Amino acid sequence: MLIIVRIWVRIQRMRKKTLLWGLFSLLTLFSMVTAYYWGRPAPVEMREELYPCVVYYRRVHYLPRMMIAHIVTVDLTCKNIDVLVTPPEKGDKTNPLRARTTSGFAREFNVQVAINGDGFSPWRSNTIFDYYPHVGDPVKPNGFAASRAKEYGEIKGPTLFINSGKDATFGEAYRKVYHAISGMSWLVKDKQPVPDLNDTRIAPRTAIGLDGPGTRLIMIVIDGRQPFYSEGATVQEMAELMIFYGGDNALNLDGGGSSTLVIQDPKTGQYMVMNSPIDLYIPGRERVVGNHFGVFANTKR
Repeated sequence: MLIIVRIWVRIQRMRKKTLLWGLFSLLTLFSMVTAYYWGRPAPVEMREELYPCVVYYRRVHYLPRMMIAHIVTVDLTCKNIDVLVTPPEKGDKTNPLRARTTSGFAREFNVQVAINGDGFSPWRSNTIFDYYPHVGDPVKPNGFAASRAKEYGEIKGPTLFINSGKDATFGEAYRKVYHAISGMSWLVKDKQPVPDLNDTRIAPRTAIGLDGPGTRLIMIVIDGRQPFYSEGATVQEMAELMIFYGGDNALNLDGGGSSTLVIQDPKTGQYMVMNSPIDLYIPGRERVVGNHFGVFANTKR
């Protein structure tokens, strides 16, 4: 009888240990999942008019892979809307820009929406201890740009031109250039993806486009390099997304770790990184980049 009691007690202890171990394992798994997604925007679709004439969309795609897209559309005909490209520094024609994060640009110039812009040099991204640029370091854009009629860089590829009346065109300026930003390549021309776009390499992406009349601006940022959250898009997929959201013509801007979307909360005034940038393979880390494209949308300006 005593032996039976001892066996029973031992079984109860083993059950208790198994239960505790199971609870511990579940808690550990929950903590790991929470830590992985902490700070990232929830993968939940939404649409919101943040400011008059400015609409933000978050779209979650599951095929052909997990991909989160952030889209902002802007009606350039509205009186509360204006744009800004990062201004050049005075007296430095070789490296006319001082590098900033996209959120740093948004705060410094008080724009309500901001995305990263053109590629730039010099640039390296080896380790957390070996990268360039840091905030304030001199860089130059890959292509042509202009900010409030101050031009910098060289025309090498496709460019978005905007004059002082907010007339926006691709490829050729309409009247005097007031703002301009260049892209890495064309994505869309006349409602069609340009031929031979890469359809295999997935990465974070940033693009800017216009509808047919040139009055509606479309900005898209795709998160990437984050398994089980958002893996990224090919250039071909980026073109197709741009067409879906009304872009008749569009440029592929700098991508990868540079891809960032920042919006000022209209209620609190706080600046929010709307996507999940990833620099040096660290989710949530913003890359310091050359130039940016911003939108003024605050009716109280």
